Amino acid sequence: MTTDADGWREAGDRIETLLDASSAGGVVARERAEQLVREVVDLYGAGLERIVALVRTNHALLDQFASDELIASLLLVHGLHPHDVETRVRSALDSVRPYLGSHGGDVELIAVENDVVRLRLTGSCKSCPSSSVTLELAVKDAVQAAAPETTDIEVVGEPVKSAGLISAESLMSRVHSESHHAGAWVAIPELAELQPGEIGGFAVAGLPILTCRIGDDLYAYRDRCPSCMKSLAGALLARRAGGVAGDVVLRCPVCHAHYDIRHAGAGIDDSSEHLDPLPVLVRDGVLSVAVPVTEGAG
Repeated sequence: MTTDADGWREAGDRIETLLDASSAGGVVARERAEQLVREVVDLYGAGLERIVALVRTNHALLDQFASDELIASLLLVHGLHPHDVETRVRSALDSVRPYLGSHGGDVELIAVENDVVRLRLTGSCKSCPSSSVTLELAVKDAVQAAAPETTDIEVVGEPVKSAGLISAESLMSRVHSESHHAGAWVAIPELAELQPGEIGGFAVAGLPILTCRIGDDLYAYRDRCPSCMKSLAGALLARRAGGVAGDVVLRCPVCHAHYDIRHAGAGIDDSSEHLDPLPVLVRDGVLSVAVPVTEGAG
């Protein structure tokens, strides 16, 4: 048994690999292997059903089950999750709200109808040039994990964007879909060591990023100044001209362009320029950064 907290996320891939390997023995061997997996899944499902029935009146314990990502995913697979889809979507949005709030934005759930989640991005997120990244890597990821039976995410006031969520029919496909999100979440526990006003640089999935902490909020951006296209290594946090204490901006060490860290890296000297923000969230108890697959692949 793996001790890696994220090891279960790749369980679908490992099972699929083993099933593919069984194909070497012919069609009959493959069918028997698939039947074996189904029997095991059904057995554990029956056990989970009994556990849930035994603790049905213990709402606090059920809530603990629902808040554990692995347990919750298994309960969803077997139709045993104690919360309805709207409650789960609201909880998912609450989990990313601190990230959106750190950029001066928010997200509002309008409704869940016919398996479509209708949202409205507000504040800075509404007009942020990188709101699509925010949606794909933070909001979509959270909603998909909490409510995999939903099929689309519609952003009111913005072009409809399919979330590509998969409603799986088995444990293998449900867990397997976890590894095919629009972006890859990479754990960076070192982020917790950043002190207020401190800037750090990391390479995440091959992508250089710049991180900083302002007060209690952490921010992550692609390490590239959109003005001079140079690295931001050596960048400084400085008080905004005429601003109050704590109102700081990031200054490029090469061209001295200024960016609003708190509001998605918006350009201060040139409003047409902005840093590329990357979502920072606590996943499985560890600070993690989401990197677009197209960026991290190189």
